[in-house]
Amino acid sequence: MGRTYLVEEGIGQYLTELSTKVKPYVTGLLVGQSSPQRDYVIRAVRTPPKEQQQEESVGPPGLASLDEEWISTHASQVSRMLPGGLLVLGVFMIATPELAKDAQNALRKLIFSVEKSLSKRRLWKPAAEEVSDRAALQICSASKKVVCRTYDVQDPKSSAKPADWKYQSALTASWVALGCTVNVNIHIPLLATSPNHDLEKNTKNGLNRWSKQIEDSVFLINGQVKDEDTELLEGQKKFRGSTQPSTQFSDVKVLTQLCQGASPRATATVQVCSGSINLRGAVKCRAYVHSNKPKVKEAIQALKRDIINTLSDRCEILFEDLILNEGPQKKNFGREYHVLPQRLFVPVAGSSVMLSDYKFGDEAAGEIQERFVEMLDQPVRAEDMHIAEDISTVDICPVTDSPSDTQQAQLTKATLLLKLQQNMGLVVAAAVAVLASIFSFSYFSD
Repeated sequence: MGRTYLVEEGIGQYLTELSTKVKPYVTGLLVGQSSPQRDYVIRAVRTPPKEQQQEESVGPPGLASLDEEWISTHASQVSRMLPGGLLVLGVFMIATPELAKDAQNALRKLIFSVEKSLSKRRLWKPAAEEVSDRAALQICSASKKVVCRTYDVQDPKSSAKPADWKYQSALTASWVALGCTVNVNIHIPLLATSPNHDLEKNTKNGLNRWSKQIEDSVFLINGQVKDEDTELLEGQKKFRGSTQPSTQFSDVKVLTQLCQGASPRATATVQVCSGSINLRGAVKCRAYVHSNKPKVKEAIQALKRDIINTLSDRCEILFEDLILNEGPQKKNFGREYHVLPQRLFVPVAGSSVMLSDYKFGDEAAGEIQERFVEMLDQPVRAEDMHIAEDISTVDICPVTDSPSDTQQAQLTKATLLLKLQQNMGLVVAAAVAVLASIFSFSYFSD
C-alpha cells in the first residue's frame, strides 16, 4: 500500500487549466505537509519560464529542453517563502501523450535534483523517523489521466511506488498555527586566517552552531511544557463541520539553554581574529500543523525549523544582494551599514495558512507582488501583505590594521596565563577581557 496524498480541491482546477497550455509539457512543484499517516498538498506551482523561453515560440522537441537546474533553483526560492511545517513535497509534469513514456524518468531525475538543491541550504538534519518519500505526479494533457508515484529521496536507487491522489475541500480550514518571537544575539568571530573576509561562509558556520542551541531549547506551548508524544490539541475544543478557515493559534515561548555540552570541563582557545559578526534582533516565526491528531513533537519540530530557516534565509538574501550590487570579487570591506530584509506574511485564499517572503526597505509593494506571481503563481493584494518585523540594520566593521607589538606581547602573555587556568569561568572572563582590549570590530544585525 502506497502513501496517500490529500489534495486541496482547487489544485485540480489549477492543473486542468495548465493542461490547456501545454507546449509540449509543463512542470511544477507540489507544496504541502508530510506526516507519518499521509501527506497534504495545499498548492501546486508551475515552473516560471526562463526569459529566452518566453521569447521563443517553438522549443526543442520532446523533453530535451527540460532544465533541471532551473527547476531546482525555483524550488529553493519557493522553500524560502514557506513557513514552518510546509515543504516541497514533490514535482508534477503535464505532458502530451507522445511524451508519456519518457515523463516518468524525467520526473524521477527532477525529484532527486530538487532534493539535492534543498538539502544544501538546510541547517538541520531530517529526523530518523521522518518520511522521505516525494511525489511524482504525471498528468496526460489529452486524457487528463493522473498517475501519482513516490520515490525515497534517501535512497538513490529507489524505485517508483504507487500512491493515492485524493482531492478534498477545505483541506487546511482548521489547521493549527504556532507563532513565536525569538530574540537573537549570535557572536561569530572572523579568524585572521579567513581569506578575503569570507563573511558568508563564517556566518553559515556560526548559524550552524546556533541552530544546535535551537534544537536543544525548551518550548512552552501556551505557557506549558508538553510531552512530545501527546496530542497537540488534547483538551481543546474541536470544530467539526465548518469549511471556513478557523485557525487555532498557539503562542510559543522559546527558552534557550545558557550552557551547552555534557562535560563540565572544557578548554578555552585564544584565536587571532580580524573582526566579528554579531547578529542581533528579534525574528518572527510561524509554523502550521495539520489537524488530524497532530503530536506535540510535530508542532515543535515545524517551529524549530522555521526559526532556523528564517534567520539563515535572510542572511543568504542579504549576501546575494551584496553580490548583485557590489560584485563577488570585492575584497576590501570597510565599515558599512546595511538593512536586513523584513519578514512579511500573505494569506492563501480559502485557507488558514499564510505564506511568507522577505522585503528590503527600498522595495516597493509592486515588486513583492511580482515575486509572488513569478514564484508561486499567486496574485497578492498590497493590503494583504503584513510586515511582521521592524527594520534591522547591519554594521560591518572589520580590522584594517594588524595589532601592535605591545598588543601582540600582551596576547602571548595572556595565552600562557590562560593555559594555567583550570576554572572555565576564569578562562572565559580572561579571554574576553584581553580580546576586548585588542579588537573592537564587529558586524551588527539589530
